[in-house]
Amino acid sequence: MNPGEGSLSERTIQIQGFRVYSGQGKDASVYKQVVEKLVPEYQMEKYRVEPVFVNNPKTRKTVYWPPDHHDVPILMEDLVDFIINNKGTIDPLIIAGIFHKEFVVIHPFMDGNGRTARLATKVLLADMGLNTFNLFSFENYYNRNVTNYFNTVGILGNYYDIAASIDFTNWLEYFTDGIIDELLRVKKLLPRVSISPQTELMPYHKKILDVIKEKSYIRDRDYAKLTDRAKATRRLDFKKLINIGLIERKEKGRATYYRLKEK
Repeated sequence: MNPGEGSLSERTIQIQGFRVYSGQGKDASVYKQVVEKLVPEYQMEKYRVEPVFVNNPKTRKTVYWPPDHHDVPILMEDLVDFIINNKGTIDPLIIAGIFHKEFVVIHPFMDGNGRTARLATKVLLADMGLNTFNLFSFENYYNRNVTNYFNTVGILGNYYDIAASIDFTNWLEYFTDGIIDELLRVKKLLPRVSISPQTELMPYHKKILDVIKEKSYIRDRDYAKLTDRAKATRRLDFKKLINIGLIERKEKGRATYYRLKEK
């Protein structure tokens, strides 16, 4: 890749798993899926060419200054090389965890870096033999303690002052514990869902679960955009997933939403 171009080369896209099936009959980059309609078209699938800053959401003060945009391409290339050189020698969970945090540290895009890191990490894990797309959502684990997630994945200060001393230990413990926790939750859930006419899932049920895995929740109005099923029928779809123990209903009335059932 030519570092001066500041774009995602095909090699980078393929190795990092930035290109995944969009569900719309064509390939689409992970980043584009995350930020489509949220950032200008010229920023799509390109590394940033401007400085970015990470602010504390409560104080709104800058707490992290990522690397200069001129250094982003070579840092991302180094990250790709790390993945290539260590596949098969380092545990996939460790590789994926290092990738996730280093991606956030580099902050290669103008916006959506955290969401892109989480989705790209799942693609990378699938590429290394641990496909979690149909099992659980990282968001389900992270959302239980958002503060803990950001405290462990993020860093404070100027990248150039702290790059050589960044400690991945706490993050890797949190990251691997999260995957193990979710796998154990799914393991407990699976015996409840023996296949029968009452428990067999149809494509429209899977649409509901796919949205929850992506967003961590779904509302009826979200589901209505994905299907032409009548409101009463949609209510039965949600009820079936509740009855077999896959999802749970939260809130009431217009505030009602559904999420994966807690273990």
